[in-house]
Amino acid sequence: MATSTVSLLKMPGAKAQLCTGALAQRWKPIALVSLLTIFSFLVQGYHPYAEDGGLYLAGVKRVLWPTMYPHESGFVLGHLRFSIFAPFVALLVRLSSLRLETVLLLLYLGTTWATLWSAWLFGEQCFRGRARQGSIALLATWLTLPVAGTSLMLMDPYVTARSISTPTTLFAIYYSLLFLMKLRTDGEYDVSALVKAGIFLAVAALMHPLMAAYGFGSILALAAGSMPRRRTWLAATGALTAGAILVALILRLAEQPEPLEYRQVAMSRYYWFLAQWHWYEWIGLAGPLLILGFIAFARQRSGDHPGRIALARMCITAGIASVIVSLLFARPDSASLIVARLQPLRVFQIIYTVMILFVGAQLSVWLGRKKLRWAAMFGILAAVMFFAERRTFPSSPHIELPSEQQKNPWVQAFQWIRNNTPKDALFALDSDYITKPGEDAQSFRAIAERSALPDYSKDGGEAAITPSLTSAWKTGQTLQSRLSERSDQDRIATLSPAGVDWVVLMKSAHTSLPCAYANGAVKVCHLPPRLIKNRVVQGTLLEARR
Repeated sequence: MATSTVSLLKMPGAKAQLCTGALAQRWKPIALVSLLTIFSFLVQGYHPYAEDGGLYLAGVKRVLWPTMYPHESGFVLGHLRFSIFAPFVALLVRLSSLRLETVLLLLYLGTTWATLWSAWLFGEQCFRGRARQGSIALLATWLTLPVAGTSLMLMDPYVTARSISTPTTLFAIYYSLLFLMKLRTDGEYDVSALVKAGIFLAVAALMHPLMAAYGFGSILALAAGSMPRRRTWLAATGALTAGAILVALILRLAEQPEPLEYRQVAMSRYYWFLAQWHWYEWIGLAGPLLILGFIAFARQRSGDHPGRIALARMCITAGIASVIVSLLFARPDSASLIVARLQPLRVFQIIYTVMILFVGAQLSVWLGRKKLRWAAMFGILAAVMFFAERRTFPSSPHIELPSEQQKNPWVQAFQWIRNNTPKDALFALDSDYITKPGEDAQSFRAIAERSALPDYSKDGGEAAITPSLTSAWKTGQTLQSRLSERSDQDRIATLSPAGVDWVVLMKSAHTSLPCAYANGAVKVCHLPPRLIKNRVVQGTLLEARR
């Protein structure tokens, strides 16, 4: 039999058949992941200027065009301190000679594909057949699922540094799993897998150091979870939790107490503090841990796959450690808020990803071979996610392509500003403009490409993680609070000395100022020439940055 097989392999036709089969086996998962990427894109939508996407996009534009945003630039540059994301995207634009918006769209599709490919690799290691397909299909459907009360999603419907750090962190965990399983089953060190894990984790750290740090912590938890004996794993879990508590304690003792002014800014980020979460957000923490706990404990008795057990244990260890650290150190009454700023519950992004893979695999068992069941189930799940996205961005196109004409009146106003106002102009808007009906969290700076006083939401988040911006942010809130409800006399008296040239007001605002543009939502009005040349707010901001 062996001789016959060798003889067969020597035949050119047999070699061709083997190569064709191997090629087909390789391209089938690539084709599946590509189709699911398109499916996810259609379900989740794409909003490049919204929320954190606009924050990062403004930073990229500042790198490409250094003279942009000459005023209040601390809120544009703040998140660039520890990440190469903006220079990296700017480099892609320069090398490709493509429009920035086109590069972002391609990067969004590429990072979505990479995230789903990492899920396929986990499926190859932990599942078989339909279970593997069910796991990746559910992840593609739930890709923008909120992560409990952390203010994170698994993947955002726009491009940020997390768009790159998420798949690279998952790749690092996958190759760490390969290394640990090889060591456990064969007693061999798979150096190549370890090197790949290190490379992917380094890339994640260059893009988003905080998320990479939690990825590294998850790998340590994975190493503990790969231990054969449950008692050993539980002891390792206790040791890792104690280590996390010790690190948090050292950070708190080393950090000086923050001034009251900064604490007021930090308190505006309620999701930092577990004690301030709503009850249903607590369920978002407990639910995944219960599901994965069943796999880590009950399924081990039935001889479940060691890779699945290790991943479930990893999530239990990381989840317990992060919750305990948050309860102990990320408290509103804590002497130092350094641990709260680090947001340890962000590790649940990884936990949610693993949970979805397991739920999708189990779902495939229930659905069986009935294609109609698969179509009905995933059709319903996709419809729920689609309508959730439409409720989040009701006034914007579901997919905002670079060449598409915008119908959102806020975006139309911002585009008019970009095309018709001086590039060095300074704007003021209602401090909470980003939450106004129909605004859809579209970023003024990213679209209008003009400087603006800091807003409550996104700039408040930047001030919360960059204490030096506290004074500038609070000044901006004072100047812009209820701006559309004020009198012209009050607007001029407060904004003109601050160097503001233009204001964006709600359409319902009463004003005699000359308004060069108006639509159904807002109007863009020009302030009189400055009565005081010194920019009071700019000076405040410069002092804050020092």
